[in-house]
Amino acid sequence: MYCSFLKGAKNTESTDSLKYAEKTISEETAEDKNERWRYPRFFGQNDGEKAFITGDDAKHISAVLRMKRGEPVILCDNCGNDFLCRIALCQKDMVELKVIDSRKNEAEPTAEITLFQCLPKSDKMDLIVQKATELGAARIVPLLSKRCVSRPDEKSALKKILRWQKIAEEAAKQSGRGKIPEISPLTDFRSAVKEYGDKGKGILFYECGGKKISQLITDETEKIGIFIGSEGGFEPEEAAFAEENGIEAATLGKRILRCETAPLAALSVLMNLTGNL
Repeated sequence: MYCSFLKGAKNTESTDSLKYAEKTISEETAEDKNERWRYPRFFGQNDGEKAFITGDDAKHISAVLRMKRGEPVILCDNCGNDFLCRIALCQKDMVELKVIDSRKNEAEPTAEITLFQCLPKSDKMDLIVQKATELGAARIVPLLSKRCVSRPDEKSALKKILRWQKIAEEAAKQSGRGKIPEISPLTDFRSAVKEYGDKGKGILFYECGGKKISQLITDETEKIGIFIGSEGGFEPEEAAFAEENGIEAATLGKRILRCETAPLAALSVLMNLTGNL
């Protein structure tokens, strides 16, 4: 999203972003104030006055976005705080920022939702991680259940986790998130059910039926864990085990959704029911 905005700005040498960067806060119009938090977003720490971006993000700013001194960017501390900054120095391997304003990130949902996703085949998990991040998931836990076809070895699983974490970071930047969802290590279904326990409201979306989500969640529910099956869903004994451990079965309607569709539908509904959509 922000790349297309900057592309339009670069086509005019006296860019709107540079003009904006030269304004003082007192000179801003209401439109300026609404727009000021929509600039390119990066995650990192600052001391309240200065910040430094290095590595791939610095290369992206200087070589891909071709940003210049004075242009605005948003720096997020991954704790839900946004900092409006100006570029003070832009080099290929390091970008220095000057902090000019801060606020609490407004995109983070009030409900903390953990997605327990049984591994699908192929690269479907890439899409699930990306879209779940955009929809506001706080944590994503890849699971191995009985019907999982994809069963990577330890080395392959680690590579996948690192890739999914990078996908989550990029999706968090694009969607204006204040936190990057954690991608947890691959774990087995029963361990995840036991681990979640009474930490929040647990819901297993079961193709053989269950309660409506609206019967399980209110706008005051703050912590939710949702369990989604892979292709073929859950075994009956898995659903029974979840119920024995306080995880309630829920339905997403009469239609059978694909394993990459179900988590996105569930997250959308839950965000709406908790007042975050």
